[in-house]
Amino acid sequence: MISWDSWLLANELSIRLGFFFGIFLLMGAWETVKPCRPLRFPRWYRWCNNIGLVFLNSVMLRLLFPIAAVGVALTMEQEGYGLLNQFELPLLLNTVITIVVLDMLIYWQHVLFHRIPLLWALHKVHHADPDYDVTTGARFHPIEIVSSMLIKMVAIVLLGPSAVGVLIFEVLLNASAMFNHSNIQLPKTVDKVVRVFFVTPDMHRVHHSQIRQETDSNYGFALSCWDRLFSTYQAQPVKGHLGMDIGLRELSDPKLICTVKGMITLPFRR
Repeated sequence: MISWDSWLLANELSIRLGFFFGIFLLMGAWETVKPCRPLRFPRWYRWCNNIGLVFLNSVMLRLLFPIAAVGVALTMEQEGYGLLNQFELPLLLNTVITIVVLDMLIYWQHVLFHRIPLLWALHKVHHADPDYDVTTGARFHPIEIVSSMLIKMVAIVLLGPSAVGVLIFEVLLNASAMFNHSNIQLPKTVDKVVRVFFVTPDMHRVHHSQIRQETDSNYGFALSCWDRLFSTYQAQPVKGHLGMDIGLRELSDPKLICTVKGMITLPFRR
């Protein structure tokens, strides 16, 4: 009989990919039917390159980290390492703590990638996207992706969360990134309620403004509480969602900001 741990490890990738493609198709269809902003560049051009970078990152992560974050959590559970593994917590409570702690970690990691010049050189690949849609949410430099995975794994070793909690967090993080980067706009009353708990597209779009004060706000990916708690919240862009300028003011060459080669070499260009 296959153990729960073995089943989870064997199906972790399938579960994450299933949610990824399902949410990607949903948000892609939504922003096609009812977009918030007109796109500056042809969708096929950006999508081919953004998705190409995502594919490259996914292959690289699988080669470098065969067992991924869920595998590390399972190992910690089996060996009894990490803070939460020292207590007999109900699975639900363990999962909630896992999601909250790891989401706060992602918030602070995001802040540091903005404030440390060497890290910003990598992270600006994400911000250099001249348009804002569902593919922007997965557009990151390979070195940033590897760095994020290493940080996450260290956190899992120290925290000792349940493997189920880590898997749910991974799914939530990817789903949130695609949702809040989508080129959609929720009705104002709905947005007002949802952003009390979760980051909405209107809330995170402010973060991709060319105005530096707005770029350095709304760092949250899933839970919206961190920006309010740590005073980095800005409700709306100064120029409005239709008037705001997306991307980085100093970067405009399509070959540099829209192609896979340009995105990979961008951090190393002066």
